[in-house]
Amino acid sequence: MRQQHARTTLLGRKVSRRSMLAGAAVGVATPVVVTAAGGMPLALAAESANTVGGRTRRVTMYAQPLPDGLIGYGLSPDEASVPGPVLEIWEGDTLEIELVNNTDSRLSIHPHGVDYSVDSDGSPLNGSFNEPGETRTYVWRTRAPAKGPGSLWLPGSAGYWHYHDHAMGGDHGTEGLRKGLYGALVVRRKGDILPDRQYTVVFNDMTINNRVAPDVPVLEANLGERVEFIAIGHGNNFHTFHLHAHRWADNRTGYLEGPNDPSRVIDNRDLNPGDSFGFQVIAGEGVGPGAWMYHCHVQFHSDGGMAGVFLVRNADGSMPDGAQKALDRYHRHGDQ
Repeated sequence: MRQQHARTTLLGRKVSRRSMLAGAAVGVATPVVVTAAGGMPLALAAESANTVGGRTRRVTMYAQPLPDGLIGYGLSPDEASVPGPVLEIWEGDTLEIELVNNTDSRLSIHPHGVDYSVDSDGSPLNGSFNEPGETRTYVWRTRAPAKGPGSLWLPGSAGYWHYHDHAMGGDHGTEGLRKGLYGALVVRRKGDILPDRQYTVVFNDMTINNRVAPDVPVLEANLGERVEFIAIGHGNNFHTFHLHAHRWADNRTGYLEGPNDPSRVIDNRDLNPGDSFGFQVIAGEGVGPGAWMYHCHVQFHSDGGMAGVFLVRNADGSMPDGAQKALDRYHRHGDQ
C-alpha cells in the first residue's frame, strides 16, 4: 500500500514523501517536527529557519490501543502508530507534550537526550505518569553547547534521540515497550541539513517496528534524494544495524566535515537496547537504484525476520529493472 504524505515541520518547510506502509498504524509513524516515524509526517506550526531556537512548541499526543494487542502514540487517536510520531525541534526549543492516555493501563512518555524536571521524567519513581483516562503535560527543554571549565565545552542537546513509555507493566515500562510505545526524537542544530525523506527503524527484541519479514515496512526514495534514517534499540537483545550499498560517518550527523575528518565511515553499527543514532544518505549514490536490504547483522536475527527493504526508485519514481523481482523474493521470506 503506497501512500503520499505531506509533512509540515517545526523546522519551517514542507516536504512530500512516498512511503510503503506495513498495514494499519504499524511500521510508519507521523512527525511534529514533529515528523513521522517510518516516513509519515508530524504537525506543529511551521516556522522559518531564521527563527531557530528559543521557541516553545506545544503538541497533544494520544496513547491509543491498536490491533493485534499493540499500543501506539499519535497526534490524534486515529493517527496512533508503531513507532509513534517523530518529534523534531531546534536546539534551544522547549517542547510541551500534553499526553492523553486512552488505554486501561498506567503509562507515560520518557525522553532521552533532553532536559526535564522530575515532574516530566515519565517514571513511577518520580510519580510522573498517566493513569488510565488521565491527561498530563510533560515539558522537555533543549540547549546549545556552552563554554565549560578551562578550554572544555559542555555538550548541547542536538542529536538523534528517542522517547518511550516508562510506566506500563512495572517501573520501567517493559510492557509498554513490548506493545509499541516508542518513537524518535530529533534535536537539530542551526545549520543542520534537512532530509527529503525520513524513516524510523526500531529494533525491538526480535522485531523491526514490531514486525518481522516479510511484513517489515519497505522504505522508499527516489534516486538522488536525501534520506534520513533514525535507528533505535529496545528490548533485551544485542543487535547491529546494517544498510546495504550505503555508508555514513559515525558521528552526530552522519556527514564528514571535510576530507581529513577522522570520523570512522561505516555501513554497520551496534544497536542495543536504549541506544539510538541517525544519519543521512543520498539514495543510490554511487550504486544506482534498486532494492537494497536493511537488517540486523546478527545472523540468526536476520534469518528470523529482522530484515526489510530500502527501495531506491529511478529518479522519476519508476521501478528500476529487477527491483520488483527482488521485492517478490523478499515477500517470500522463509520460503526461498
